[in-house]
Amino acid sequence: MRTGKMEAAAEPLRSVRRLSRVLLFLSQCYILSGDESLHLEHSQPLAQSVKDPGPTRTFTVVPRAAENQLFSHLTESTEIPPYMMKCPSNGLCSRLPADCIECATNVSCTYGKPATFDCTVKPSVTCVDQDLKPQRNFIINMTCRFCWQLPETDYECSNSTTCMTVACPRQRYLTNCTVRDHIHCLGNRTFHKLLYCNWTGGYKWSTALALSITLGGFGADRFYLGQWREGLGKLFSFGGLGIWTLIDVLLIGVGYVGPADGSLYI
Repeated sequence: MRTGKMEAAAEPLRSVRRLSRVLLFLSQCYILSGDESLHLEHSQPLAQSVKDPGPTRTFTVVPRAAENQLFSHLTESTEIPPYMMKCPSNGLCSRLPADCIECATNVSCTYGKPATFDCTVKPSVTCVDQDLKPQRNFIINMTCRFCWQLPETDYECSNSTTCMTVACPRQRYLTNCTVRDHIHCLGNRTFHKLLYCNWTGGYKWSTALALSITLGGFGADRFYLGQWREGLGKLFSFGGLGIWTLIDVLLIGVGYVGPADGSLYI
């Protein structure tokens, strides 16, 4: 009797276990079917991407040296030559500065006599002839002489403010000279030359002479010229009792006494 009651009570538990097993099996089948569909959906585009890689691109590897050479060539082609700053465009070829043309040296010319030289304009320079026609080869006329033999008006030199102009013998200084742009000559256009000291500090000879005549007894002329010691000597000696004043008038009048910095009068 007890055994029948126990079997009747265990029957619902068995049915619950069976139902849970069935539900578990169905859930696993659903999950497996979902994974396969997901795998199938993504596998096809992946396979397509592998089969169709798209348009192919080719790349050329340039060596470093060739790349630098190409870059320098492009840079040089776009740069303006430095001499172009002095070369006017569409002007007369015979009026071009010497830096804009190249001339063949005429070694057979006679010094001091007129001579002709065959010249050619440099690259990127444009000029015309008398008929306003473009040309590159032309002839110029000039005197046969070297650049350092030109007159002083045809070149420019740097001045020196350290040499003494009032000296015996008169001092010279070594300087660099450059020929003017439109002057043509033989040899180097920049050269060294010894020149006499000819700079000025702004002192006027007329002012110094006037001060020496009127206020020379008080040393005004010496003070004006920058000679402070002599000026104080004249001031406290009343112009050397007039004798020093008369001597300074003569010395300044003939130009023997000049500015203390050694420059020339204006």
